[in-house]
Amino acid sequence: MEEEAKKNQWGYQVRTCSDACISAINAYYHQVLTYGRHRSVILEAIGHDKDCVLANILAAHFLASSNPTRALPHLRAAESRLEQATSYEKAVFVAVNSLFSENRDDDVCFELHSKLLKQFPKDLVSLKWAQVLCFYMGRPDLSLDLVQQVLPENKQESYMYGMLAFPLLELGRMEDAEKAARKALEINKQDLWGQHNLCHVLQNECLFKEAVEFMESCSSSWGSCSSFLLTHNWWHVAICYLEGHSPIQRVLEVYDQCIWKEVKRNDATLPEVYLNALALLLRVYVRGEIDLFKDRLNIVTSCVADQANWYLELHFDLLVLWALANANELSKAEDLLNGLKSRVTKMSHKKQQLMRKGLLLAEALYEYGRGNDKQALELLGPDFDANDYKMVGASDEQLDVFNEVWYCMLLNTGQAIKVIEVLKKRLEKRDGVPFLWRLLERAYNMEGMPEAKIAGEKAKVLETKYFK
Repeated sequence: MEEEAKKNQWGYQVRTCSDACISAINAYYHQVLTYGRHRSVILEAIGHDKDCVLANILAAHFLASSNPTRALPHLRAAESRLEQATSYEKAVFVAVNSLFSENRDDDVCFELHSKLLKQFPKDLVSLKWAQVLCFYMGRPDLSLDLVQQVLPENKQESYMYGMLAFPLLELGRMEDAEKAARKALEINKQDLWGQHNLCHVLQNECLFKEAVEFMESCSSSWGSCSSFLLTHNWWHVAICYLEGHSPIQRVLEVYDQCIWKEVKRNDATLPEVYLNALALLLRVYVRGEIDLFKDRLNIVTSCVADQANWYLELHFDLLVLWALANANELSKAEDLLNGLKSRVTKMSHKKQQLMRKGLLLAEALYEYGRGNDKQALELLGPDFDANDYKMVGASDEQLDVFNEVWYCMLLNTGQAIKVIEVLKKRLEKRDGVPFLWRLLERAYNMEGMPEAKIAGEKAKVLETKYFK
């Protein structure tokens, strides 16, 4: 029966008689790896061969995030034909099916994906899915292990090096991450994930102007990518302008012309736009610049008040909680918060333990949005570090705004000594952000300490260093 199978782009056997089905599967692979906005092409594969196990598995995975009820029939269709499937298709089915388990155990899901990749190391889409799983587990170490496991089989794949760079970033191995990102771009300069990861490195090194120039030079290649990565890449550009103390008008222009503009596209995935919009607006708010953006914040808040945008991603829910509470939409904010708590109680005991921190951060952001800094600080505790909250599904760069919120709440409640202690350590590692020096200056001034003058002078120099 093997002769009835055809090979996919990785060279693995797929049971189908349809060349068009295989072409659609390969097109889907390309869309996933390039963060394309046409991943629905996988549904065409089923149109060409409704009995193809792999096509049904991939369709189920594609539909799972947006329409789970439509995903399950494809999963069952794949299961019903499993006896006729190739060994590769069976391995993919077992790995993907674990993601749909009622009492899902992420550790088991990871092990099944790892097993799949040991047998079929060229399947970079399964690697991508496994990395996404690790991301939501808050385990970049496991993500890196997987990439290194399959790297010998994929040394000429640009996508491989972008996928190598990201966990290195999250583990703080910036020099190695930069090498991997540049290797990705050496093979394919339009590797969007490679571009994104190099931007992370430049930001971390406080090379804000260089990061902006690099990303703006790449931006012509982003037109066909997903709403998430398109607006997320522009979010990075806006954050560079913000951290580099450019005129705030530049940040506003990026928001209007490059992030919010995406909502006008007919094929936009709106929650992905709202996520990056709110992520930028919270940064602006923390810096005391929200007045210029007030109308924009009101518009996004009215959009995310719609429950259709809730419970898609915990990171997104955190931002929505802040926005609703800040807009005094307390009833809706409480509904969202209570809904999050209810969902966590239905998870396995192991997952509940992991998500406990995420719920505390959710409650804290609700209180912060209401202006209750004291209550928010009690929830977060005296040793808060946002990097310990990776399980909410956010990178270190995305999480950092919650550190900034914490610093500001400490200052607002008179805890300047704590801020001095934390910021001195922080600035030893990354001393090029003027905003942090201004916070330190404020803390010193609150305590009447002469070091305020030095911190202020440092901030002033940095405020004119990056953008004129």
